[in-house]
Amino acid sequence: MKILVTGGAGFIGSNFVRNLLANTYTGWENAQVTVLDKLTYAGNRSNLPAAHPRLEFVRGDICDAPLLRELLPGHDAVVHFAAESHVDRSLADAGEFYRTNVLGTQTLLHAVLDSGVQRVVHVSTDEVYGSVDEGSWTEDCPLLPNSPYAASKACSDLVARTYWTTHRLNLSVTRCSNNYGPYQHPEKLIPLFVTNLLEGKQVPLYGDGRNIREWLHVDDHCRGIHLVLDHGRPGEIYNIGGGNDRTNRAITEHLLELTGLGQEMIRHVADREAHDLRYAIDDSKIREELGYAPLTGFEDGLAATAKWYRDNPGWWKSAKYQTESAAG
Repeated sequence: MKILVTGGAGFIGSNFVRNLLANTYTGWENAQVTVLDKLTYAGNRSNLPAAHPRLEFVRGDICDAPLLRELLPGHDAVVHFAAESHVDRSLADAGEFYRTNVLGTQTLLHAVLDSGVQRVVHVSTDEVYGSVDEGSWTEDCPLLPNSPYAASKACSDLVARTYWTTHRLNLSVTRCSNNYGPYQHPEKLIPLFVTNLLEGKQVPLYGDGRNIREWLHVDDHCRGIHLVLDHGRPGEIYNIGGGNDRTNRAITEHLLELTGLGQEMIRHVADREAHDLRYAIDDSKIREELGYAPLTGFEDGLAATAKWYRDNPGWWKSAKYQTESAAG
């Protein structure tokens, strides 16, 4: 078996690749893995083994159609992680988000169709649904994105859908809640706050911190993607959740406890534009159809994540000081 992973040097993609190489996923033992990654600021070659007999790393852009036509033949499946993903960056300059997330997805899927690859999983986000005051989103809910990032991902989901409806490409879409875990770039809330606290710096909390997110450990997310890859129905969407909803303020309080610091380390900053108040997904479909269930308890997962950043200062300092921003 041979699998191409786009964006495989990023946070979630590299976790999926490391698990593939460790033979974690049933049915993909000893698979040959090709990683295609542009290595933007969020892609890090050190997230992957420097050398592995079953790993081929290709530095390249999913918008590069000639490269894709050369690379794809012979692969059995594609898992498509590659995307621009940080909301704050999309507010400042949305162009690259639409180029990579929309045009890049279309270019990739057209090359997949031409090359005869038999299976695709397109990885998306719960942010495409917008904000919800109560209840939770199912896969049939309308797409109501509120940021350029979320809009670009919603567009990419619709592009993916057309390759199923028009060309009958064997493709499924996943939409996950907020991920956390090791190797996440320090522009995101949890690693930014952890690394700031480790350095004795205040954490920049947006507004009053009432925004609610559901949190999913990256290992659980990748197990869900594997289930969809192997058993998901073509043309279907699967929400992948963690069942752990917390306010950003509660996350901050928990990280203060883990690092032994006090309230003086919180610095309230002006809320960002179009900041969705609450995300919540109903993931009963993947649980009932495919037997998915998250295995990592949030308190244990957050403590392990904080410890990973404490133990790996070289990794996060290299990533962090390329860019530093507020999060929330």
